[in-house]
Amino acid sequence: MNRIAVLSSGGDAPGMNAAIRSVVRTGLYHDLEVVGVMRGYAGLIEADFRTMDRNSVSDIIQRGGTVLLSARCDEFMTVEGRQKALRNMQENGIEGLVVIGGDGSFRGAEKINLELGIPAIGIPGTIDNDLAGTDYTIGYDTAMNTILDAINKIRDTATSHERTFVIETMGRDNGFLTVMTGLASGAEAILIPEMEFDLQEICDKLIARQQRGKQHNLILVAEGIAADFQTNPDAKESVAYSIGRIIAERTGQETRVIILGHLQRGGSPTALDRIIASRMGARAVELLLAGQKNKMVGFCDNEIVTHDLSEILNTRKDINMELYSLGHILS
Repeated sequence: MNRIAVLSSGGDAPGMNAAIRSVVRTGLYHDLEVVGVMRGYAGLIEADFRTMDRNSVSDIIQRGGTVLLSARCDEFMTVEGRQKALRNMQENGIEGLVVIGGDGSFRGAEKINLELGIPAIGIPGTIDNDLAGTDYTIGYDTAMNTILDAINKIRDTATSHERTFVIETMGRDNGFLTVMTGLASGAEAILIPEMEFDLQEICDKLIARQQRGKQHNLILVAEGIAADFQTNPDAKESVAYSIGRIIAERTGQETRVIILGHLQRGGSPTALDRIIASRMGARAVELLLAGQKNKMVGFCDNEIVTHDLSEILNTRKDINMELYSLGHILS
């Protein structure tokens, strides 16, 4: 193998640049030529390639986002689009590919492996932490700390004005971010898609806390909760607003809603995310050099591990219910 490529796809996550840097410099160390693909799978179809050297990845380890950019590419979902990508890779001598992204990105990587015959290795990069086979995905730790910092600031104003705050966190259709930040912040309630909850029970708890003299509360809501509580589904408002409205009506407490949104994706990656990304990037290159294909690297028990990519895509990652229960007990 003489030439490999690296791309980032899907939602950006802090630490992606550290992974890109690691892939490039590990590849160069092993005398490989490394190509950066701009804007994910769209760049494969458009042959938007950049030759990478050590200088091209200098001073990016501390930067959030991705220097290779990211974009949706519906054309890659078609056979014709993938064949165009294959021709571009063949014409440019690309013999292996490293894909940094989440579930959707990995499904594209699986197609490249099994349909196009190009070896592709996946590096899990998503703040959602919803991929099996790894304790942490790149960006997850940074997002947790970003959310926690926001909650700390919100708590200050909640205390000053004796208010209840409903805070919506990202996570797609799971509650990993919500559980961990809820536990770390001491939230009064943690609402996630994986667990049913009784909103009236939560309201009763808030009223009881108020009677005991506690005048402010923090409720964390995962964005993936089904909109069962929306009073006006046609309004297409976030479910957090409906929950906040119901809490205000039933408790009489002054309630505010905050959607943290894309704030959670940005920022300089934590040391943990930089280290994980660097280790994963190096292992991905090593796997390509060893003739491996259709694999994902992961981080489990402080070790870098390897899994079959297709197996990962067909395995559901479950919430740690002990942590969820502990958050409920400590609240």
